[in-house]
Amino acid sequence: MNARIEQIKKGIEPLRQEIINHKVYAEIQTIEDVKVFMQYHVFAVWDFMSLLKALQLKLTCTSVPWFPKGSAETRYLINEIVAGEESDVDGEGIRKSHFELYLDAMQQCGADTSAIETFVAVLQETGDFNQAFTVSATPEAVKDFVEFTFDVISSDREHRQSAVFTFGREDLIPGMFISIINDLHKKFPDSLSIFKYYLERHIEVDGDHHSQLALQMTSNLCGDNEQNWLEAEQAIRQALQKRIDLWDGVYDAIMQMRKSSSQKQEAEVIDLV
Repeated sequence: MNARIEQIKKGIEPLRQEIINHKVYAEIQTIEDVKVFMQYHVFAVWDFMSLLKALQLKLTCTSVPWFPKGSAETRYLINEIVAGEESDVDGEGIRKSHFELYLDAMQQCGADTSAIETFVAVLQETGDFNQAFTVSATPEAVKDFVEFTFDVISSDREHRQSAVFTFGREDLIPGMFISIINDLHKKFPDSLSIFKYYLERHIEVDGDHHSQLALQMTSNLCGDNEQNWLEAEQAIRQALQKRIDLWDGVYDAIMQMRKSSSQKQEAEVIDLV
């Protein structure tokens, strides 16, 4: 692998470890906790797809008449990833994007999909992010995360987009979280089978095959340009910090849910007395 890729990996390792060992994972103990996690995480799944499509638009010809654009090697890399992310298969062998699969998982376990569905519907109708955030009552941590992603997209610099896509999203689901979901799935198989499948699919496809393709794509796009490599690493660090901030938001939401539940139970006891 490119020496600069290895240099970046070494430089961002403390941030990666902070994400992988985030305190939020230890707090996901019940189905209700999973629901809160998913209601935040689904926005990251959605804007990941947007980042992916931005790269496809930038690196391949998506207009008519068609003309060769950029490197055929890079075209292959991004189109291969798009095919897997946008039209994978669910547990029944039905073609779905990973975002649609995630929504299925949320619906199965009873997580509230109204925020993400309202956000997407309003954005599709108006193109106004602020309105979509407001109408859907998007949590602040989610809003900051999505805004950063679209800042990267609007920068129109493909090496930054590819770097964030490659290092800011892939390979960030720790084994501890997988174990927690597997344990909960044993207790509630009818609630978490789709989410378990999604995570396994993410590891199988995104964390292995796609990550290797994305690493090569980033290396190709940065090339021998020192400034590109510096900008790529800076963007990666910002993306990882945004992920930490997002997980902080999930943690705070879970803690607030428990506090509210405890207060409600105390109030019910007082009423009984």
